[in-house]
Amino acid sequence: MRLRALLDTDALGLKLLGGEDELDRSVRGVMTTDLRDPSRYLSGGELVLTGLAWRRDAADSEPFVRILVQAGVAALGAGEAELGSVPEDLIQACVRHRLPLFAVNESVAFATITEHVVRQVSGERAGDLAAVVDRHRRMMTSGPAGGGPDVVLDLLGSDLDLRAWVLSPTGRPVAGPKAAGPALPAEVCAKLAAEHLAATRAGRRAPHRVPLRGTTYSLFPVHGGGNPAAAGGARGPQASGAGRDVRETVLSDWLLVVEADAGDWAAERLDLLYGVTQLIAVERDRRDAARTVRRRLAQEVLELVQTGAAPAEIAARLRVAAPVLLPGLGAAPHWQVVVARVEWEDGGTEAGPVAQTLLEEILVDPLATGPEHVDRIAVAHTGDEAVALVPLPAVSSEHDGSETGILAEALLESVREPLSAGLDGDGRITLGVSAAVHSAEGLRGALEEARHARRVAAARPGRVCAAGHQELASHVLLLPFVPDDVRRAFTARLLDPLRDYDRRHRAELIPTLEAFLDCDGSWTRCATRLHLHVNTLRYRVGRIEQLTGRDLSRLEDKLDFFLALRMS
Repeated sequence: MRLRALLDTDALGLKLLGGEDELDRSVRGVMTTDLRDPSRYLSGGELVLTGLAWRRDAADSEPFVRILVQAGVAALGAGEAELGSVPEDLIQACVRHRLPLFAVNESVAFATITEHVVRQVSGERAGDLAAVVDRHRRMMTSGPAGGGPDVVLDLLGSDLDLRAWVLSPTGRPVAGPKAAGPALPAEVCAKLAAEHLAATRAGRRAPHRVPLRGTTYSLFPVHGGGNPAAAGGARGPQASGAGRDVRETVLSDWLLVVEADAGDWAAERLDLLYGVTQLIAVERDRRDAARTVRRRLAQEVLELVQTGAAPAEIAARLRVAAPVLLPGLGAAPHWQVVVARVEWEDGGTEAGPVAQTLLEEILVDPLATGPEHVDRIAVAHTGDEAVALVPLPAVSSEHDGSETGILAEALLESVREPLSAGLDGDGRITLGVSAAVHSAEGLRGALEEARHARRVAAARPGRVCAAGHQELASHVLLLPFVPDDVRRAFTARLLDPLRDYDRRHRAELIPTLEAFLDCDGSWTRCATRLHLHVNTLRYRVGRIEQLTGRDLSRLEDKLDFFLALRMS
């Protein structure tokens, strides 16, 4: 704002004492001081307000004014409450140095002037930024020369003193200002993403304000289309500006994180931030469009694998996909398959596209920066299932490739909290990860392996679960897939005779059987564990065999008893 505008505001009660020719100076802030030398706290362009407590005699005015001029302040406002009027020596010093001087009436508080100036300056900065944002929007929508969301976040920092970041729904940093200082810690990003997803699922109006570690953050959703302000106030499952089910977008929408409390912001300032989110949404849509080629490649390979195409045909398609997904490496990669399924409690919503977008996000290393990591993910979807082909760089001959691959549980370490909030008790996401394969011939087996691992994950409790190929080696994990009636019949046939005998005779045949199997059929070790004589143990095992008609020296019968005990 201009100094002239201060005189036009009667409520401020200012009287100009000198500097009529300098009233077009711009004011960028306000500082109140009674220090003899406040230069360390000045950056230029301020209106300095003082109660004159620093002045002991007339000789003090000249050095004080000289310090202000050297610091580049816009003007000086002197309060009349201390001395009754502004001293003549201060007026003359300001005239000599061409520093505009205002007398502040004793009835006007410095805080009133400060609040007025800050409000006007912030409004003008917002207007200037809005014009810059509008120009940037035109550049971004007409071509790739706009610079992406980082440029907009830099503008928020330089023009409105707002630190801001763009996060994915799992809390992965998508963009941030280059001069914002330290990046947000990963745990803060995950917490903010979880709060955003929970608030969105609850239908709370944006921006969502989150106090965290002594700082308040305001979260603005970045939608692919529609009016985000309207979307923030929607209720129930239909909480999208375009009228779509919120479950179709909540796990894929980005969010703008602003390090400020937007609770008392004016409508104009909020509108500006919503405009910024729409601008960022342009970049999100562009990145989504760039995934089209990779998705098509994945879909073609998946269809070939599922229809039993010849390995040579699949290999040819993989040779096409490898340069797209691993540009510049020039080596035939190994591949892993990851399968994901999103299941809603009431069904209804098509979950395949949701799982596809979510799997693309999960497979990006949360510590990775830059677009190239996102550009190496190829995900297709079929029905409610998403399938990812994950290329791995070729490894040396002494390794089988799995050591450098994806570990199932590691995929979820950084995303479990936000995804659980996004699912909000309404659904589940389960993932399965195959071992690495070295050729097209192995892809069909890898797909089945990943699907089976996902079913193992689905048998576990929790909203967000994963299982890997390493876990499939244990037959115990296959037990949840045995139908209940089959399980009950199997265990009853083997164990009920032993339980009945134990109830009648207190013979402890069931504990003896468990110990015998745990000791791999070793008579000596089992007798020692149970504190029994070997002959007593042989008698008990013989009774078990007599009651069940099984032979505990046979591997098949040992395995049946083992499974029956695990299922009981």
